[in-house]
Amino acid sequence: MRRLRGFVRRRVEAASTRGESGMTAVEFVLLTPVLFFMIFATVQFALYFFADHVAQAAAQAGARKARATADENAGGWRGEARDVADAYIRQLGPKLVLNPAVKTIEQGQGTVGVEITAKVPSVFPGFHMTVHAQSAGPVERFVEEGE
Repeated sequence: MRRLRGFVRRRVEAASTRGESGMTAVEFVLLTPVLFFMIFATVQFALYFFADHVAQAAAQAGARKARATADENAGGWRGEARDVADAYIRQLGPKLVLNPAVKTIEQGQGTVGVEITAKVPSVFPGFHMTVHAQSAGPVERFVEEGE
């Protein structure tokens, strides 16, 4: 431990006598872009994950509507499910989920859902990201008692 302290003390004294006082400015100039990149990358990461959560919530809401109305309304459930998903996006993140493409899906017999693909705003020029969310489930059938 004493050896290490002595080495550090000698190193600091040697640096101050050689005139390395400008090293701090040089280090600041070299490390500042790295710091800014890390800050912007963190913001981009947050934008992506928030947009992903908004798209997933909208897909789940649209799928709930599709599951509830597909049995009674054979043709109109698609429009209703799309409207619900679009309303969720407009309410939660209209500027974070850009150009959403909302599609209704029918997977086999009795399974319906919603699929959303959208762009995410970018902090970095020329960097494009998209989110994709899908939610599906079985059609709900309400059967009278005794049937």
